[in-house]
Amino acid sequence: MEENLEFPDLLRLIDERSTAFRAVVAAAPGLDAQVPTCPGWTLFDLVKHLGGGDRFWAAIVGAGPADAPPAEAVAARAALEVPQEREALLAWLDASTQLLLGALRAAGPESGCWTWWPASQSPQTAGGTARHRVQETAVHTYDAQLAGGAPQLLPVELALDGVEEFLFTVCATPSAWPHKPTAFDFHAAEGRSWRLTVDGDGARTTRIPAPTAATGEDSDAAGASVHGTASELVLYLYDRIQADSLHVDGDAGLLDLLRAWEPEEK
Repeated sequence: MEENLEFPDLLRLIDERSTAFRAVVAAAPGLDAQVPTCPGWTLFDLVKHLGGGDRFWAAIVGAGPADAPPAEAVAARAALEVPQEREALLAWLDASTQLLLGALRAAGPESGCWTWWPASQSPQTAGGTARHRVQETAVHTYDAQLAGGAPQLLPVELALDGVEEFLFTVCATPSAWPHKPTAFDFHAAEGRSWRLTVDGDGARTTRIPAPTAATGEDSDAAGASVHGTASELVLYLYDRIQADSLHVDGDAGLLDLLRAWEPEEK
């Protein structure tokens, strides 16, 4: 079975996606362009959010194991001021990404740190943070591209890891599923599949064999099965595209229940 991306690959992808993000901002007609997938935000707001997030997580990783993010980092993010002029803003964003990458390299993948996902299937480590920041940067790059009118698919290696990262980090919880127990299968066209099981014990994800023409799919095993490219699955999970952009087998209404679910503990 395929392994997760290695730590150096995660750092490379953060750098690559941040570079792609800055290229979109550099080419945009103006920083006041509206971002359709982030209602009420302009491209400038998106730059501030991404760069501020890089600096925030750099401080968290640098602080090591903790029960909460550093108070200084929280205060700095709340009072964040960024350059208004485009060239200076892009330089600030580049510096922000380099701060994050430097902190991750210095810590190493196994170093512990605070995260907001203590009850998930993802580790509270610099490696887990890097894996999530890859997806944050990639999805916001898509947001910026959409604002510029030329959205692109997420790179395949990134998107395949992104489906699992979302399910492990955002969906996993020990909080009881408040509905009839069921399962959701997610099938990437590139040949990887996952099952999210939800019941009284919470939500947890496992990899499952991808269906083939010979084996087909056990339609009774999952309440709903979602099929699409890995990029489409990530964008759906992050609420950038709707379920009708994908192929859904089973009870599509279950996806609405999953989307609306707000577990007490993440």
